[in-house]
This record gives sequence, C-alpha cells and structure tokens, in this order.
Amino acid sequence: MAIMQPYLFPYIGYFQLINAVDIFVLYDDVNFRKQSWINRNKIMLNGKEHTFTIPCRGVSSNKLINEIELDKTKDFALNFFKLIQHGYEKKAPFYEETLAVLKKVFNTSEHYNIADLNYSSIVHICEYLDIQTEIKIASEAVPQTSKLKGVNRIYSICKAYNALTYLNAQGGTELYNKSDFFTEGLKLQFLIPKTNVLEYKQLNTAEFKPWLSVIDVLMNNSKEQCQKMLNSFSLS
Repeated sequence: MAIMQPYLFPYIGYFQLINAVDIFVLYDDVNFRKQSWINRNKIMLNGKEHTFTIPCRGVSSNKLINEIELDKTKDFALNFFKLIQHGYEKKAPFYEETLAVLKKVFNTSEHYNIADLNYSSIVHICEYLDIQTEIKIASEAVPQTSKLKGVNRIYSICKAYNALTYLNAQGGTELYNKSDFFTEGLKLQFLIPKTNVLEYKQLNTAEFKPWLSVIDVLMNNSKEQCQKMLNSFSLS
C-alpha cells in the first residue's frame, strides 16, 4: 500500500505509485503546507513552465487540508479552463480527450474544500487510465489513526489493512528506514521513476521540462502511451 497527501493534478510519478499498489490512502487530515502541490501545479504555457493556483480561503499551516475551503468568490473553474485553453487548444494532440477528463473533475460534484477537488482530480484521471487501485480517504477510512504522528501513523494504517509492503516515493529515502519498517512487520520499498522513458515531446520547447502536472502528460500523449509510463519505474 501507499499513502500520500492529496495533490492537485499531481505529476506522473504520483500515478505510478497509485498504480503499483492495491490500496492508496489520501492523507486529507494532515496539516496544509504552503508552497506545496496541494493547491497549485505546473503546466507548459507559451513554451515555458507556468504555475497555476486554485484560490483558497483562510490558507494556514495550522489547518488540515480538508479544512482549507475553495474561494467560491472567484470563478476558479472558469479561469482554470481559460488557462488550459490558452496553453493547449489547437496545439496539443490529445487536447479534447484531456479536456473531457478535466471537465469531469470539476463537474462531477460540488467541491467544498481543496481535498475534495484534489480527490476528484486523482480519481477521474485514474479512471481514464484504467488504474484499478482502491483509493481511500484517511479521515473517513482510518480516523482512529489521526492522533498518531509521522511514521507511527503509517504503521497503524498499514496494519489496519493487513498490508505487508509499504511503497513510498523516491523522496522518502531520506525520511524512512527499512529496518524500522521491518521491525513493524512491513517491507519498505521506494519507487524510482525511469526518467528517460518518461520524456515526451512537449509544446514549443526544445528542452524537456520534467515533473509537470499530469495534465501536460495527458495533453501530449495517448492513453496507451500514458499507461506505458505508469509501469516505467524500478523498486529499491
């Protein structure tokens, strides 16, 4: 299993992680982090990286992610689709297919907070890519673990699902120790994306810009190409 915060249209490595496990838990009940990928991400715009942000109200690192409300005074959906249109319409080979997925994200249900919107973005992209992993929301599925901190909560969630292996993104190599997990009866592995395989032709740029939002990946690659990318990693 794997556990991550619910990011906004996260990069392809995030979906590799989801696809590689049976159960994926979204940490919606941990503290919001400013300047993180929770309410912003990057796409290509006019040949350059461009950061877009979903406006939120009362942003604070003292609040949980699921307590950060979307700013309904701003038509964030309209502005978002104007940006996507400007960046990709009539240029990206898979614009229409990707736009249909993005519309589902915003139109499926009412979103009250950033955790809701991010959950929708993750689930609908998984649906498009035929990712069958069971996705759980921490505050609903394992609320009894919320008072635990750091790695102890990971242990508790894994045990709640009788998991034998915990898979983490590559960045976790500096945070977690395999011997500690072994002591808890868990095998810890890290997912390492094959960066050379994940490169693709981007719009109006001679130099590939890695780790953009999955939106850029979907715009420039067929569904089948994206599915191949999901398995382009190694485990360590």
